[in-house]
Order: sequence, then structure tokens, then C-alpha cells
Amino acid sequence: MRMPVGVRHLTVLGEFKPFGLIAEALDGKPSDNVADNYEYFLFEPEAARERDKVDGYDASAASSDRSDHELFIRGNMIIWSTGARVCKRFTLSSPIIMACWCRLGDMAEAHLCVLEIETLTIFNTAGEVISIPLSSTIASIWSLPFGLLLQKATEGTSATCVPSSSSSPLPSTRDIFRPKREIKSSPQHNLSLPNSFDQIIKGDVDSLSSHLILKDPLEEPESIFIEERGKLNRMKDFDEKTIWTSDRIPLMASYNQGKMQHSLWVAELVNHNLEVATGNLSELIPAGVLPKQFSFRRIWQGKGAQVAASKVFLATDDDATPIVCFLLQEQKKLLALRLQSVEINNDILFDIKPDMSWSIPAAGAAPVIVTRPRANVGLVPFADIIVLTSENALLLFSGKQCLCRYLLPPCIIQALQNVESSDPASVIHDLKIIGLSDAVEGRISVLLNNGRMFRCALRRSPSSSLADDCITAMAEGVSAGIYNRFLVCLWGNGHAAYLSEAESNVDSEWDSFSDLIVQMCRNYKVIPDKLVSCAPNSSWDFLLNSKYHRNYARLNPITGVSSGTSVDLEELVSCRSYVDDTENPENSFYSELLMESLESLHALYESLKLDTLRKRDLGLLVVVLCTIANSLGEENYLDHYSRDFPSLSKNFGMYQNQTSLIPKTPPSLFRWLENCLKHGSNSASDNDLPSLLIITDASSVVSWARKIVSFYSILCGATKVGKKLSTGVNCNVAMGSSCNSEELAVLAMVGEKFGLQQLDLLPAGVSLPLRHALDKCRECPPTDWPAAAYVLLGRQDLALSCLSHSGKPIELDSRTDESLVSISTPYMLHLQPVTIPSTLSDTVGLDNSKFEDAESVDGSNTDGMEHIFNSSTQLRYGRDLRLNEVRRLLCSARPVAIQTPVNPSASDQDLQQAQLWQLAQRTTSLPLGRGAFTLATTSTLLTEALTVPKLVLAGRLPAQQNATVNLDPTIRNIQELKSWPEFHNAVAAGLRLAPLQGKMSRTWIVYNKPEEPNVVHAGLLLALGLHGHLQVLTITDIYQYYSQEHECTTVGLMLGLAASYRGTMQPAISKSLYVHIPARHPSSFPDLELPTLLQSAALVSVGILYEGSAHPQTMQILLGEIGRRSGGDNVLEREGYAVSAGFSLGLVALGRGEDALGVMDTLLERLFQYVGGKELPNERSLLSKISTDELSRSTGQLMDGNPVNIDVTAPGAIIALALMFLKTESEAIVSRLSIPHTHFDLQYVRPDFIMLRVIARNLIMWSRVYPSKEWIDSQVPEIIKNGVKGIGIEIFAIDEMDAESFFQAYVYIVTGACISLGLRFAGTKNASAQELLYNCSLYFLNEIKPLSLVSAISFPKGLARFIDRGTLETCLHLIVLSLAVIMGGSGHLQTFRLLRFLRGRNSDGHANYGTQMAVSLAIGFLFLGGGMRTFSTGNSAVAALLFTLYPRLPTGLSDNRCHLQAFRHLYVLATEARWVQTVDVDTGLPVYAPLEVTIKETEHFAETSFGDVTPCILPERAVLKTVRVCGPRYWPRVIDLVPEDKPWWCFRDKTDPFNAGVLYIKRKVGACSYVDDPIGCQSLLSRAIHKVFGWTNLRGCSESTNGPTGASLVTVDQLVSTFSSDPSLIAFAQLCCDPSWNTRCDADFHEFCLQVLFECVSKDRPALLQVYLSLYTTIESMSDQVACSTIASGDSLSINNLKLALAYNEALLRGRFSTSRAGIIQSIFIGSLRKRVEELLNYSGALKDDHYSYLCSGKWPNVEEKRLILLSWYLQWFNVPAASVVKIAVEKVSAKLTPQLSSVPLLRLLFPRTHIDAISEIDKLCISSHVIR
Repeated sequence: MRMPVGVRHLTVLGEFKPFGLIAEALDGKPSDNVADNYEYFLFEPEAARERDKVDGYDASAASSDRSDHELFIRGNMIIWSTGARVCKRFTLSSPIIMACWCRLGDMAEAHLCVLEIETLTIFNTAGEVISIPLSSTIASIWSLPFGLLLQKATEGTSATCVPSSSSSPLPSTRDIFRPKREIKSSPQHNLSLPNSFDQIIKGDVDSLSSHLILKDPLEEPESIFIEERGKLNRMKDFDEKTIWTSDRIPLMASYNQGKMQHSLWVAELVNHNLEVATGNLSELIPAGVLPKQFSFRRIWQGKGAQVAASKVFLATDDDATPIVCFLLQEQKKLLALRLQSVEINNDILFDIKPDMSWSIPAAGAAPVIVTRPRANVGLVPFADIIVLTSENALLLFSGKQCLCRYLLPPCIIQALQNVESSDPASVIHDLKIIGLSDAVEGRISVLLNNGRMFRCALRRSPSSSLADDCITAMAEGVSAGIYNRFLVCLWGNGHAAYLSEAESNVDSEWDSFSDLIVQMCRNYKVIPDKLVSCAPNSSWDFLLNSKYHRNYARLNPITGVSSGTSVDLEELVSCRSYVDDTENPENSFYSELLMESLESLHALYESLKLDTLRKRDLGLLVVVLCTIANSLGEENYLDHYSRDFPSLSKNFGMYQNQTSLIPKTPPSLFRWLENCLKHGSNSASDNDLPSLLIITDASSVVSWARKIVSFYSILCGATKVGKKLSTGVNCNVAMGSSCNSEELAVLAMVGEKFGLQQLDLLPAGVSLPLRHALDKCRECPPTDWPAAAYVLLGRQDLALSCLSHSGKPIELDSRTDESLVSISTPYMLHLQPVTIPSTLSDTVGLDNSKFEDAESVDGSNTDGMEHIFNSSTQLRYGRDLRLNEVRRLLCSARPVAIQTPVNPSASDQDLQQAQLWQLAQRTTSLPLGRGAFTLATTSTLLTEALTVPKLVLAGRLPAQQNATVNLDPTIRNIQELKSWPEFHNAVAAGLRLAPLQGKMSRTWIVYNKPEEPNVVHAGLLLALGLHGHLQVLTITDIYQYYSQEHECTTVGLMLGLAASYRGTMQPAISKSLYVHIPARHPSSFPDLELPTLLQSAALVSVGILYEGSAHPQTMQILLGEIGRRSGGDNVLEREGYAVSAGFSLGLVALGRGEDALGVMDTLLERLFQYVGGKELPNERSLLSKISTDELSRSTGQLMDGNPVNIDVTAPGAIIALALMFLKTESEAIVSRLSIPHTHFDLQYVRPDFIMLRVIARNLIMWSRVYPSKEWIDSQVPEIIKNGVKGIGIEIFAIDEMDAESFFQAYVYIVTGACISLGLRFAGTKNASAQELLYNCSLYFLNEIKPLSLVSAISFPKGLARFIDRGTLETCLHLIVLSLAVIMGGSGHLQTFRLLRFLRGRNSDGHANYGTQMAVSLAIGFLFLGGGMRTFSTGNSAVAALLFTLYPRLPTGLSDNRCHLQAFRHLYVLATEARWVQTVDVDTGLPVYAPLEVTIKETEHFAETSFGDVTPCILPERAVLKTVRVCGPRYWPRVIDLVPEDKPWWCFRDKTDPFNAGVLYIKRKVGACSYVDDPIGCQSLLSRAIHKVFGWTNLRGCSESTNGPTGASLVTVDQLVSTFSSDPSLIAFAQLCCDPSWNTRCDADFHEFCLQVLFECVSKDRPALLQVYLSLYTTIESMSDQVACSTIASGDSLSINNLKLALAYNEALLRGRFSTSRAGIIQSIFIGSLRKRVEELLNYSGALKDDHYSYLCSGKWPNVEEKRLILLSWYLQWFNVPAASVVKIAVEKVSAKLTPQLSSVPLLRLLFPRTHIDAISEIDKLCISSHVIR
């Protein structure tokens, strides 16, 4: 009998108009060139979300964004809006043909694909654009699960915009915008495919394909194959027009106009075993090389359609099977094709059988989600069909079944008629629905015959969440056939019809649903006296009667046996069959429906018990469940519900004669959780788990309970197999390593998106094990966890670091960090991007201004160092004024003070000029130090020019009111003297810019280029090149600079380009450099007179460009340049040229040793000849190998009367050997670079060359350099030692010449050894090396002029008698510079004092420009990068430092003869940003934190750990092993590293564990920062807070403000806010201090709250505040309920909560849970709860009588409600079984019981988990039963 179709009213949301039109109107009148036609379509928000967020969408939680999204298209513009808000606007260059959302390949992010005439433009949701030019005309684009399908247009046609209007939006593209979810077994899981076929296969055949597939925006579209008769052919049918695709299932529908047929295709992976029709590919390409491709297989075709279907969409049948619907408007029907799927080898094959289709008369149709709003059982979510018939009737279908008819509400019709009544001619008396469009979820747009369109809802999701949950639970748990009949009842006609009125409220929705269930219970008639036996007679009957078969039939409705058959079988074998059921099928239907509904709704009931906010819904649902259980006679279910809600026992009696042969025990989640904690997950009974938890997936309505069960399972030892646990439930686990069950449980919580918000919704006892897992993992979680896991643990510091390493911007918006927000509580998420303030506070700025005003005339502070003061430097130096002093010492932008008499004479003026000249040499050297001091400390805007501070050489006279004195231009050429200093000044200004903070713009460099070349821009080019920014220059730009023929510009550009292209051997740059080496020009090249300075710079640039390459030809060229005379006859220039060539040769073969020599066997001998050897026998043969062109220029060879002029070639050759064999430990090379051991050698070798040899030897024997006085002594040969010692003893017996030779050699050897130590320990802050070089410096200072400071190391005295003052000054400053290199970036105070002394001392005219340069550089090195950078000891770094430390200092401002001044800036290439600071993640401010740094074992040192305090500089990467944040105030953090001989991590390197120098840390609650509390006296929280608590308890907070001592006392909220930033703790502390609180609660509760507050603050467990209060108030409420007559709560749900808390404590005590910090909640408190409950149960004397009555009668006693509540507590607390179970057990035991035996042991075996007190009561029942027998 078919039930009548119900009639319902649409819910009209309002008149519809595309919001794009409104947005255009708000923007103003559109331009004239905008097209009149427009397109729009509506889609779900999931269409634009990331795939993982759509797949992981929790159906149990209402989405925050459920409004319709709209894409509005007009001309070349797209407006994306949601509701009444514009999300984004897109403007393209040409008219838009088509647009759709698509997820390309494996990309999780949704992309908006827009088709233009010649271009495919792809936008992501962040606004990034990828434009793909199209080689052929594309007619349309379509979304598939694995990519974008492109339909090519036929030849001779062009794609045009499809005209449409607002009343006719794109009807054929609607289904493309369905939300994307995971299809568990669709081919999209096999999409890790190669990009495309090789060219052998591909060729030009793509031009012949009619369809292409785009799988990645960066790949070429590929051809589509079709499978026909076992062969693969390229799809070339241009007449096969695509009309629909699905992005859920790989389906495509097409229409062929010529054949008048529709086709349905399925996309599958190409099987290469099939023969490809395009040729025999196996002959061309080996097997296994062919990439995987997709092919289309036709699974259905239908002929007879004159035109294509107006709409194709995907829906579901009543058993969740997908159906494809074609709307054929010409035939006025909807054709539905049922899609059959078969799973083979984890792949799903789709097909359509001829008998699997049907048609429905329809003029319009659309998919909607109405009857199963959140159920997700099959491949796709349930989708119904809304149909508009030709009679203008709007019908709702579920599969074939018509459920109801929809009408417009009468009020809307009346309103429309009243509006139109003003114009009688236009009144339409009979309003009808004539159009249907824009279906999104449960909303549609209807077009009326009066031309107006309305947006209507089909009541998709009831506003009653409980009704919604019940319907979804039944949809998932009830078998398809029975649920389909239930839908007919639910949506059928009658007074009890579900939601028949559109105006129904929340309560009426639930009342409507519950009334329907009650009515079904009444229709079901139980006939207990006609029971028949239904015991299984065979194994087959037993199988059909099992739960497995029921689940299998529910999950597999179309495989094997049909749904109708399965229902019949279940009815035949059901244990609840009756005699008259075969004659009354209606009663049989109700029996099955009620039984399955009871199981499904009971699962929902158990899930709701785990949500503290659904208690009201629980009370409503339990009434319906009792009604169903009462109708079915399930007394155990009734007993279960009565224990939770005792008052129900009065309304629902129990059947004495239950209808089931064996009473079913209802599943109980609380019982399962308790058993899991006590005995493990494997021992917990699966019968206690509702079946719905096991058979449903992540989107189930009971997913809340499923998640809790899965977490408990993992914690208690369950194993994971695939997505299922051994307990049978599904569980998603996030990626990451885990060593124990607690860590795995945390990953499971992250994988299930179960955050702190969800944890707070659990009952306190249920949450304890989960909070325990979080607490245990909090201190030291694994380093490979996702950021959401760290947020869940409360470790926002680790989460920020994780986000930083991912390379994503750290921004909290709804798109990128939605998962993090969902994991954390909104008020606890501190993941805002940390911005370190660039300036200090106002007071610091005021101090700086005072400094400026005191030191300057005009008050200007543009000295190039004003930015150096920031929060980081303030934290590092605190109140120390070192940086201010460095700024003063290095400032060159203000006149310097000159001390003169008040009334100067003429001679005094000459003295002023002499003094000003000495100070000018110091001032001009300051920019080199300032460049190092400000290195990489700021950034510039690309719209601003670089500011270069002034270089002021004037002086001021303090004695004459700061009158300015300038240098006399008649004495010296000021501009010529300032040329190179201005160059260095500009380099210093450019070095301020941080390297690679973002790619430097070529436009910005050109913007700073002057019209006429100058030294300022030249210095800027060098600085930018050293930072790697000159790669943006084009070759044209480079040669335009060269064409200016400006010497300094060319030098700066060449060195800058070489540094930017360091080690790349870039050919174009190499050619531009060789142009400036005339010796290498071909003979036909015109002669160029280039300065030696340019040639030297070009040589070094070549070496930097070819660094480490060991390029043979380059090495041969550079070897020849060492011995070649440069232009001009100046010997010093020739030496500088040879040194440059030597440096360059050493760089090319840097550290390669013998490997770099290769076939050039004579290179080494040639170098030693240059060092000082004799002419080799094969020298002439070597020269003969040189080309004729070389011989023509060999006249420049340095013969000079000798084979080689070693005075010119030796320095370069020694440097080349040192760099070539750097760190190679080559004894052979070192032996040939010997230190003179005889008197003859001392006379033969220049003393300064001996220093170079010492440096070279130590660079080669790198590992043997040791910072000790003994090592320095070992460098001095015995003859020199004896000679120096002998001079002091027999001074008159030694020749004056010999004495000078001994002392000069000794001084240069010691200096060379000190330079070697500086290079060996550069940037290490080695204390031994620092002390040694400091004492050496004092030694030389005392030898120059005795001081009060004396060296702690004994050296020979009397140097000044045999060595000139200039040599001693040079050696002193080289040692000091080496000392600064060792202490680079440290700001070492003792070293700084020495440097300040050297800068300001009176050197009696011996301090020249070179020595001042050394002091300036040393100060800059000591505070390198503001203390944030230091030096490396890698090969490249040592070579770069050697350029700076080369021991030939310039004698004047323009001296570039022996060593180019620009080379001194190459130290930048040796710097590393190893500086690290710690940032408090809660405040975003830099803080102090103690670090423990571990370095690996080396040759001289064992593995060592040392302490440091951030901000600090870390050791090199080659030795750094572990960095650990330690100390009691911050949560520990460990960074484990693998020592590697590599440079420090670059900026924005994703592998950088230190996040570009920022370590995020989190302060523990109860501790102050080291800034607020340096010595820890304020962090004694326990002492301070107890005083406050005691005072508050005695006097009350209200008195604190009025009493005489109130001002001196601290309140609780003030104290808590000092130690914690947790909002919940602070708010609770403020509540404790509220004066009105004393009147509302007793003193005990107040004291308890204060103690709990102290517990949470002191142990940093703020989340336990809720747990403690919940458990305390629960037990107090129970106590009040027993002591008083009032009933606070009519349920007993809290008793299970307490039992779980006890079970957790028991598991902890028995060692099931391991923890390093004891339990998260005090065991004493848990024990007191147990004691209190047992005291309450023993309080009532009538309780035992009620219990005995319950056991005897099997019914709940008819007593007052208070006694019923006590009885329910007793039954649940002591785990008393149901009365029916006890009755059966008593009968069994009584039958075997003898008077001499006690029944307690037997009962204990039957009920092992029942308390012994309850068993004793049952024993009494057994005794009485035995007596009766």
C-alpha cells in the first residue's frame, strides 16, 4: 500500500538577485566597454576549500560558513562573493569564456580556472596567478578529480562567450561546483604520475586530440585516450561535446549531435598491456618507462535525443548508490542511471547495467541535500532530487521514491497578490513555479510566472540539532530499505508529518520527530503469547542471525544480494519474529525499524553523554529511547536508561515476560572506557561499543564518541592497522614520530582535529587520560610533529618554529591556519607573527639625542649608525653603554675636537693643521670599521635612495666655542685625498643593508646611479655585490658601467660581480673581467693602457668567480701573471699585481692541494721558484709550451737580471701556496716553505716574507695551530731564539747587523703566528687565543712605550733598540686586528678597552692611515653587525679574511700599491649570522634565556658543553652538536644537529633550525622573565602566594582595600597575573577577589578554589582548574542532595564521571600510564572523592532495602525520587548488573547451591567487575531463593 505524498511549504529566504549586480552598483556605473550579458552561479563553500579541510570536515560540528558563494562574471571581470560580502575580485585582459573550480592533481588547494580566448588563467584562493597560453582554441573547461579537462573547438571555429542572462544562468556547469571530498578508492589515489609522454610518443599528435587533460599548472596539457575493444586510441572525436563532469567521481557526460546520442564515460588509468593504436611503443621505449596516463571508457550511451541534456548532475539512490541524472527537456523527463561499482585491487570499476535506470517526468530538476543531511555512507554524500513537473508541481524524490510536494507559503502568495493589486491588469491570480535553478545543498531558486525569482530553503537542516542528529543516526544505522520506508512516513501526509509547517520552531521540530516515533511504537503490536522459537537450526541460520551479517548487508546493499532480499532474510531469521508477522508485513516493518532505530539512537545517546553541553538533548532523547525499548520489551535498555535518569522508572514499566529469549545488554561507552583504563583496550568488551561507531567513517553523527574511543584505545595499548584500530574503530593519525602510546594519542587527537575546545566539552573524568597524555608530551615532544600538535600541547613556541620552517607566512587567517585555531581555544592561541621592534623605547631615544647634541654642532644624527639601537641590542647590552661608545668612536660625520690654546698664535695654527691632518687620517679610516659595525643591520625601501653619511675632515675648537677649522687646501689636495675614503664611506653605507631580505630590484640600483660616475656609487656597487645583489644587473648594465671608464666604479663593479657570482664561473662575467687584464688580450687586440689598480682588481675578481673550481686554464693564466710585469715600472705596483695574481690562483685552487695540480706538474715548481728558488732545468721547456701569442708578450717577464725577481713574486706565490694547500696538512709543502735556520738564510729572505711563510705554513698545517705561548715559541727557529737571548747577555759580542736580523725575524715570526691564530680561531671567542694575543699586544705596546699594563707572558725585551717604530706599530696593529677577528661580534670588554686606548693614544706621528685603518676595522670586527654576526673558519672564509689581514697596511689615503684597499672589505664574505635570540611566544618580545651548547669532539678538545645566555653567538656548524634551552623558567627545547663542514644556514633557508636567529620559547606559569626578575627572588611563588591566601582567607578581599595595610598587600589576581598570562587563571583569580563572592559561597569552597588556583599556577596546568572544580562541585552537589530534601539534578550521569576519574588514578598507580611529573591531578584528592561517595551511599538506611527490592522484583521500587537517585548511584558505583541478568544468575547459582556452600565465589566468577558489597546483597537473594526451593 503506497502512502500518500505529503505536502510542505517552502521556506522563502527572500527575493533573489545576483549579488554581483549589487556589488557593481555599489562600485558605481560600469564602464562603457563592459558587456551587457553576465553569468553567475552559486556554489558551496567547500568547493573553494583545501582538500584536506573538506575531507576532514566534522559533520558533528556546524560549519561557520554555510551561506551560498557566488561567482559573477561579466566581460573580463569576476566577482566572488559570499552572502552580502565580496571576497575577491578578478580582472583579466580579455573576455571570459568559462570558469570553474578545480583541484589539480594532488594539490590540496582549490584553484579558480578561467578560460579566455587564448589563455587559461589559474588563480589560487590567495590571489596568486598562473597564466597558461593555449596553442589551440579551447571551447570549454571541466573539473575532474585529478585535473582539468579541456574541450578543444573544431577547426575553423573560435570559442565565444556563451550569452546568458540573470534568469538563465549556466545550467550545464552547476555540478562542477559540488564540494570535493575524498573518494576512498577512486583512481585519484593513484595520481603520482609522470608529467607527460616523451616526445617520441607525444610528437604533434596533441593537435589531433579533441580532449586534453591538465594535471598541473606548470605542465603541458596531455592527450586523452579512449578504450575501445581492448585498444587505446587518442580521443579525436570533436563532435563528442562534453556537457558535464564530476569532481567527486571521475565521470564525464558528452553529447554527439550527429549521432543524437548521450554518452557517459569513466576515467581510468591506462593499462599499458593494451595495444596502443598509435603505434607499437614497446619497440621505441623499454618496458617500465612509459608514464601512466588516463583514458576514458564509455559505460553507457543513449540515443534518440534531438538536443543535449539541459542539465546533468550526480545524486544518490535510497541505498547511497550514486546515480547520474540527465534532464531531457525536449522529452520532459529526468533519466536516472544507477552507477554500479566493483572494487578490485583497491581500485573501483564503474559500470551501468541496462536494467539499472529509470525516468521521472520533469521539466526541471536539481540535486539537493534534504533527507540525510549529514550522512556519508557511500562514495558520495546522500543527495536527493528536487523535480519540477510539467504541471508546475515541485516534488522531492529520494531515488525513485517521491516523498513530498512543495508549495509556496500562503503568506508569500498573499503578499505578492497585495503588491500587484495596484495594477489590476498585471495581477496573476494563480501563481506558479515555472523555473528551478541554483540548487546549493538544501536551497534553490524558484522562478514564478510573474517573472520574480525567490531563494527558498527545503528545510535541509533543522534548527533543532537533536532532531538533525537523530535523523542522521538513523540514516547511517538503519538498513537502506527500511530507512527508505521510514522516510516515507517521516515526510508523508498527516498531522504528525515531520516539519510540515515552514514556521515551526526548534521545539516543534523535536516534538514532530518524537511524535512520529511514538506513533510507530503504537502501531507496532507485540503479541507475547504467540512467541515462537527462533533458535538457529543450522550454521547458515546462525550466520544470517549474526551482527556481522546485519552490518554486511547495511554496508554492501548492492553486492551479492539486493537490499530488499536482505531485509526479507533478516525478517525471516529475526529473533523477534512472531506467528502473525508473516501475515502482517506492516508489523514486521515496524519491528525491524524500531529495533534498528533503538540501536542507532542508543549510539547517539551514548555519544551525547560525552558532551557536557548536550545534557538537555540527552534528557529529550532518553524519553524517545524508553518509548522504543518499552514497545520492544527490551527491559535491559529500560534499566540502562533508568540508571541514568531514575525518574523514568515511574513512567515506563518493565515487561515481566520479555519478548527476547536472551535479553540484550545495551552498549555502554562509560563502561567500556572504565574497563579500558582498568584492564587495557584488548580486555574491554566490544559489546559495550555501539555498532554504529565501528561501521561508520569520520563524518558520522557519532564521530564524537568514535574519537574518544579511539583515543582511549591508543592510550591503553591498541594497535593500528591501516585506518582501523584493533578495537574496530577508525582513527586518523597525523604525521609524526611517536615512541609511546601517549605521543601516538596526541597525534591521533591532531589527526581527528580534536583540540582544546573539544577537550573542555568532555566530562572531567573522561578528559583526564587525554590531559595526562598532553601533559606528558608537553616537555619534550618529537621535533617532526605538525604545528597543530604543538598548539594542542600548549607549546606555541614550537608551533611557531614549525610554521617558520614550513616556509608559509605566519598569519592567522581563516584560510591558512584554520586547523590551528580549531585545535586551540580562541583565547589561548598565541601564534601572531613576532615582530622584533626596530627602535628602543622613548627614554633610550632620548639618551641617544643627548649624545648627539653633545657631540655635534648641528645636532644631526645621520652618522650611518642611528639604526643600530633596537630591542635586541638593548637586551644584549642592557645598561651597558658600549654601543654608544662604539658609535662615538666610529662616527665620521661630525668635526673632531682639537685641543688648542684659547688665544692661538701663528705657530699654533700650523700645529692645528698638523694635528688636524693626523686626525683626518683617523677619520678617513673610520668608514671601514663602521661598515663592519653596521653590517646587515637594516633594510631599505625600494622607493628610497640610499643615504650615505657625510665624511667630515674638519675640526672644531672647544676652547673657541666649537669654531670649525678646515684643512688648508693649499697644502694638500683635499678632494684627491678623500677619493678612496669616500669610496669606503659608501661601502659602509651599502653594507648596512641586510643580505637577501628580498631580491634587490635592478630598478633600485639604477635609481641610485648618478648621472656622472662617482666614488660613492662605486662603493655602493661593491657593497651590494658583497651581499649578492648584483645578480639582478644585465650584461648591458654591466658594460654601461664599464664604458664610463671610472676607475673606482670599475673596481667596485668587478669585485661586486665576482662576489655575487662567487664560485659559479659564469662565462659572461668572466669575459667582462678578462677585458681588464691586458696581458691576456690576443695579439690582434688593440693595446689598452689600464691602471695596475684595475688589473689587480680584475685578477682577484677572476679568482673569486672561479673559487674552488681548480680550472686548469685559469690556473695557468694566473700562474703566469704572478711573474709578469704590470704596466709601469713601479716595483710596489708590480708587487701588488703579483700578490693579486697569487690570491687569485689560491682562490681558484682553494684547499684542493695536489688534486688541483692535475697534469700541470710544473705549476708547483714554478711557484716555489717565485718564492725564492733557482731556475729550473725545465723552465725553458715550460716556456716553450706557451703559445706564440704568449711568447710575444713574454718581454714583460720579471727577469731583472735574475731568473725571477723574488722581491716581487714571493708574496704572491706564498699566498697562492697557502690557499691551495689550505688545511691539507701537507708536510712536503711546509718543508719547502721553511723558516730561515742559518745566518745566510736570514740575510737572504726578507723579514716580512718570513711572516708570510709562517702564515702559509700554519694555514697548511691547520690542525696543529694551538693557542699557547709554547706553540708560538715553537714557530721560532733555534738560531733566532738563541740570537735574541744572546743579545741580552753578550750585547757587545754580536754584530749590530746580526742583532737587527734576529730581532726583525723574531718580531715578524711572532706576528705571523698571531695572525695564524686569528685565522685559525676566527669567530670562536676562544679564551686561550684571546688571552694569548692580548698579552702579545701588551708586549708590543710596552716595547714601543712602557705602560702600567704589563704582559702576563714573558717575551724578550729591548725590541725598540733594533727595530724601527713603524715596524713595531704595524706588527702591533696586525696582532690587535687578529685578536678582534677571534672575538668577532662578541663585544669583548677587555679587547674593546685596548682598542679604544690604541685609537686615542699619542703615537708621536707614527700612527699613519694604515694603522688607523687596522684599529677601525678591529673595533668594527669586535662589534660585527652590531654584535649579531661573526666570522667562519671555512676555506672560503679564511681566504676572505686573509685579504683583510694581509700584512702590508697602506701608508697613505690613496696607497693601493702593495694591496688594493678595496680588498679589505672582502671580510664580508667570511661573516656568518650565527647570532640567536629567544623570543617569548606569548608576549612577542626578546627575552633572556639560558642555553646549554654542546660542541663535538675535536683534535684538541673533548666533547664539551658550556652555558650561555641569549642573545648570543653560537659556535660554527662544523662543531655544533646540540643547543638546549634550559633553566627552570622556560619550557625546555632541544635542537639536535649533525655537525657538518658547511656554511651557516642562509636567510629563509627552510632547513635552518634557528629560524634566522629567532628561537621561540614559552615561559612557564609561576616564573618571571629574567628581565623582570634577574636573580629569581620574585619567582618564589609558593611562599608569596600562601601569604596572600592566608590573608585573604582570614580577612577577606574586601578589607584589603580599606584596611590600613591594604596598600602594601598584594591581591590574588595581581599575583597570578604576574606569573601567568593564561586568561582563564587571571579571570578566576579576579573572581576569587570579588567581595560579593564571600556572600555567595562558604569558606570551605573559597579555600578550595584558592588551593586549586595555587596548584594550577605552580605546576603550570591551567586546564586542570576546570577539572578540579567540576569534580568538587559534583561531589558537593551529591552531598547536598543526600542531606537535603531538594533535588538539584534528576539524573545520575555524574557518577560515571567520578568512576572514570578513579579508574584513571588506579591506572596511574598500577603503572599503566607512565609520567615524569606524577599524575596531573592529586591522588589524595581522587581518594577523597571515593571516600565521600561511599559515605553518601552508606548514609541512607533505606538504600539496601531498595536494592534488595530491585533485585527480587526485577523492577525499580515505587519510592520517592530521592531514593531512586540514590539507588541509581549505588547500582552504577558498584557495577550491579541489570535485574534480569541477576535473576538468571541467581537461578543458575541456586540450582547448584548447597546449604554448606556460599554463593559469593560463584557470583564473583559471574560478575567479576561487581563490587563485593553488591555481591553480598545478591548472595542474600540467592540464599532466600534457595530457602524457597
